[in-house]
Amino acid sequence: MLINEPIACAEMLIRRPVSQVFEAFIEPAITSRFWFTRGDRRLEEGETITWYWDMYGVSAEVAVKSIERDRRILIGWPNPVEWTFQPKDERTTFVRIVESGFSGTDDEKVARAIDSMGGFTLVLAGCKAYLEHGIELNLIADHNPGANASGDA
Repeated sequence: MLINEPIACAEMLIRRPVSQVFEAFIEPAITSRFWFTRGDRRLEEGETITWYWDMYGVSAEVAVKSIERDRRILIGWPNPVEWTFQPKDERTTFVRIVESGFSGTDDEKVARAIDSMGGFTLVLAGCKAYLEHGIELNLIADHNPGANASGDA
């Protein structure tokens, strides 16, 4: 029996200005360099956006609940996922991603939270590598190569 509902939390310091880090999660042309393959458009509050992971043959619709420029993004995917962006100085940003509202049995909720935390940790590591060093690590594609829709391993 759970006393507290599990959440997934991933955090990372990224050595770039908050406006640049925030934009990396709003603009799919940038986000696709470290997370999904493509998105149908920029995140806009009140809109439903589709993200695609072509290597896995999947997509997800995300409902954009709230955007506070350079501070916060809240989506429904279907669970609530919130990004917060805290500038440490003019050149560094601390990003925190929290997902909550997991469903299922207690064991399933915990397993989903752990999986989500791992996924968002990869996303933040990929974002950091791309924004700080211009390197595309292919972390998401390489995380589960056996599921690659193209058959590439």
